Amino acid sequence: MIAFQRTVLAQGLVSALQGKALLGDAHNGLFLAAPRRTGKSTFLQGDLRPALQAAGVVVVYVDLWADARRDPGQLIAEAIARALEPQLGLVARSAKKAGLEKVKVGGLEVDTSRIGKVDGLTLTEALRLLHQTSGQPVALIIDEAQHALTSEAGEAAMSALKSARDQLNQPGSVNLMLVMSGSDRDKLMRLVHTVAAPFYGSQIQRMPPLGPDFIAHVAVLIESQRPDLQPVDQALLQEAFEVFGQRPQFFMAALGQVLSPLAGLSGRFEPALLEAARQQQASDEAQMESEYLGLKLTEQAVLWRMLEQGPRYRPYDAEALRFYRDKVGRPVSVALAQKALEALRQRMPALVWKSARGEYALEDAAMHRWFEGRVAAGQWPPQPSQGLLALDEE
Repeated sequence: MIAFQRTVLAQGLVSALQGKALLGDAHNGLFLAAPRRTGKSTFLQGDLRPALQAAGVVVVYVDLWADARRDPGQLIAEAIARALEPQLGLVARSAKKAGLEKVKVGGLEVDTSRIGKVDGLTLTEALRLLHQTSGQPVALIIDEAQHALTSEAGEAAMSALKSARDQLNQPGSVNLMLVMSGSDRDKLMRLVHTVAAPFYGSQIQRMPPLGPDFIAHVAVLIESQRPDLQPVDQALLQEAFEVFGQRPQFFMAALGQVLSPLAGLSGRFEPALLEAARQQQASDEAQMESEYLGLKLTEQAVLWRMLEQGPRYRPYDAEALRFYRDKVGRPVSVALAQKALEALRQRMPALVWKSARGEYALEDAAMHRWFEGRVAAGQWPPQPSQGLLALDEE
């Protein structure tokens, strides 16, 4: 993957997080949503983190999808603990090795046995200590933050971070910056959109996708390595990139294939790249259709309702049960709907996501775009080529 720096965007977000922007609420928490594989994590680690560090900020980064088997609350706590460890100094580290339970560091009495444990007060203390011992503001970047909602410990950690922000930040002084990213805006919204949400009142921002400046950068690289291809048709490259869903990994992989000497391509490469993008799009949509048609009738009805309702989806209310009955052709009980939802969660890969509070959403937001496209084209629901669907095996 080529390196493409988004320095201007990173610097703008650093100023917003520091409370220097004239308008906006990023100093209370920056929530960024971007589809999967569109360069979000690359930007957070390769652009935003170095920009924050250059501004004198201690940065703690954690990806909650790095290890899906681990509790997200524990992952957050351990990331803070790892950042704190070098700041504790020789005395504190020696105390921990000697088995001492408490030690004075930076004017605070630290319970060394509890640093890194999943506990709201402990997280707040650890962040305060990290700020005081480093003498710098702290930025906590949590990638795929919506995954924290899948466990009670993760929810508790989010509430603790909100408390830490309120305690460490004062008007004109931002000592704790929080950056939460997510690949699904609807799931990320659950951190901010209800009174009970830990960051109620904050706004979800759409992370700007890679655009013409990225395409221009790629075109320069192509022209420098392949002078015979000058000038590159940037408009066609941009169109192909958009058909690829603005996903740089797939775009660059296809670009490498059409430019390869093994491709045996005659003529311009840009039309071939655009055709590869359309083939990838068709393949993705065919895969979603195949997955949908492979479900039992009740599972299809439940998934259809989720696709149609989005964040308004309620699995067991009267309207949902009527919807299931109409699509299946017979009554669907709450128990059967629950069984279908669990089956959708247990598929590999999973089609449905569930929060610790029992809220459901699609695992892959791309299915919403597929559904909306099929509805707009008058091609919903998908129909199997062999005729009628088989009945459920209940």
